[in-house]
Formats: sequence, C-alpha cells, structure tokens
Amino acid sequence: MDISEVAKASGLPASTLRFYEEKGLIQSNGRSGLRRLFNPDVMDRLALISLGRSAGFSLDEIAAMFTSEGLEINRALLSAKAEDLDKIIKELTSMRDGLRHAAVCKAPNHFECPTFLRLLRIAGKNRSRQPNQLQKNKPGRDGQKP
Repeated sequence: MDISEVAKASGLPASTLRFYEEKGLIQSNGRSGLRRLFNPDVMDRLALISLGRSAGFSLDEIAAMFTSEGLEINRALLSAKAEDLDKIIKELTSMRDGLRHAAVCKAPNHFECPTFLRLLRIAGKNRSRQPNQLQKNKPGRDGQKP
C-alpha cells in the first residue's frame, strides 16, 4: 500500500504517517517513486496506536511496546493506565451528576445551593493540583523550559 492508500484507509493525514514513521511506530518497506510503501499490516499497527492514544498513552509509551520481535505489552503500564482511567471516570461521573443537579436545582441562585457549592470546591481543588502539561513543557520567553 502506498502512503496515500494508507492515509485514505486510516483517515490519518500523510504527515501523521510520516511522523509515526520517524517515531518508530510504523515502518515503510520501500518506495514507489517518492511515495512510501507499507505492508497491509500497518493498518493493525495504526489501530493499536489509535487505541493506545484513546486510552491516554503517549506515543513514546506506545512505541516502547513495539519491539523488533513484535508487540510486547507492558502489563504494569496497562494496569496503571486503567487506574488512571478509573479516577477520570469517577471525576466525570461526579461532574455529570452535578450538572444534572444544577439543571434542575430549585434554588433561586446556584450559589445558594450546597450541592453546587460543593462542586465548585471540588473543581477548584482539581484545577490547583493538576498542572497544565502544555504549560509545564512550554519554553518561557527566554527560550528556557521553566
């Protein structure tokens, strides 16, 4: 399959495929003119990458699971990610329930509702303990990382 066929079949732009190849996530097996050629099994790898990204794995974590012998699943990493997802599910469930409550709350002002105020306190705590990953790794004005 050439890169345009893989892009069409996967829904990923060719630039993403080239980036994945640079990161060692996929490999082309030659060229036809200027176009990279891939084995059809690249679609399985792309599906695994998509699944991993959806679960919150970084590209580096996913790349570490692809060895020269094939796929090597890090079970401890999977378990840790599952725990992270459980925490996120719990937080999102609480948020959903709070939004539903706020939508039907009979208090004349939401700031008079104890349930709404509890949600605000929880949201404030979550915001202060979770650093913005983009800001954390973004260089400062002088070009240096914080």
